[in-house]
Amino acid sequence: MSKAHIVGWSHSPFGKLEHEGTEELMAAVVGPALAHAGVEATDLDGIFVGVMNNGFSKQDFQGALVAMGDERLAHVPAMRTENACATGSAALYAAMDFIEAGRGRVALVVGAEKMTATPTAEVGDILLGASYRKEEAEIDGGFAGLFGRIAQNYFQRYGERSEELAMIAAKNHSNGMANPFAHMRKDFGFEFCNTVSDKNPYVARPLRRTDCSLVSDGAAAIVLADEEVAANLSRAIAFRARSHANDIMAMSRRDVLAFEGARRAWAGAFEQSGLSLDDLSFVETHDCFTIAELIEYEAMGLAAPGEGHRVVREGTATREGKLPINLSGGLKSKGHPIGATGVSMHIMAAMQLAGEAGDMQLPGAEIGGVFNMGGAAVANYVSILERLK
Repeated sequence: MSKAHIVGWSHSPFGKLEHEGTEELMAAVVGPALAHAGVEATDLDGIFVGVMNNGFSKQDFQGALVAMGDERLAHVPAMRTENACATGSAALYAAMDFIEAGRGRVALVVGAEKMTATPTAEVGDILLGASYRKEEAEIDGGFAGLFGRIAQNYFQRYGERSEELAMIAAKNHSNGMANPFAHMRKDFGFEFCNTVSDKNPYVARPLRRTDCSLVSDGAAAIVLADEEVAANLSRAIAFRARSHANDIMAMSRRDVLAFEGARRAWAGAFEQSGLSLDDLSFVETHDCFTIAELIEYEAMGLAAPGEGHRVVREGTATREGKLPINLSGGLKSKGHPIGATGVSMHIMAAMQLAGEAGDMQLPGAEIGGVFNMGGAAVANYVSILERLK
């Protein structure tokens, strides 16, 4: 079996963009991704698109939209995946399966979402599609309210940790200053993030605005190739491991503070790779809300349950720390256009490993981890990446 390698990529800015929809967003990254990889449109054997949609646009059949931006792709087989906030990683893993099954040698993965043209109240309702509506649709504050409830439960069980959440927000905004693609390139500092104010109100207690990722537009694209093709190209980022684990969707039927699916995905990736946390140079993790990043520290094994605050207080996850987390600024600073997020996270890691991360670059980065999740840790994807060439 020939493994799939990342050989090129392209990333739009994230933010409130002028592009009319996902068709235009995807068109903006496809050509640059092919050029970065050093392949032609005629080399593609498959196209894998990640767009959640779920009401952001009446136009669906998103897989077919890529060829609308480049008619050379009209006859390349294309498909679309959806897996809530892990939609982009689902598309990436499907493309890898396609190559590793021998069905194709070169594949294009595109993730995109156009969110800012939708009224805020509708955005909240659309995102609730990633929850179990039978039980969770009436939670005040939409998806932020759902994670607000998780934060409340965490505080009740383990103690009040609002300061640590503010430290996570401040860390990620500081890191995002170096990311040219980030939606919010502003270093707010701990005091602002930790203080409830007119500019930083509660969104869903105890979560403040600075605890919540941004509603963004954006697109990202990755080119994958099998080993033989990759050997003749400029770069090759390999997957030492990739793991996907799910958990039950309804929060009422599990310990939602355990992030058990995330823990299983990390454990599976470490078993597959023969590595441990100590071997990783950095991690890009899914900080849709700061409470999510805090619990993810525990799920990946950086701290015992309820002890994630120690990671924050000891500076473990800072740029200068033992395991830098979200050097890109994370979803908190970079933004969270749903379908693009998983693809973007893998690009951020690949850029570090290829030495192409510019001002974000971590010297000596050798092995990177990526954790992308859909819903409240329902669909969980962990990749461990390393540079081959």
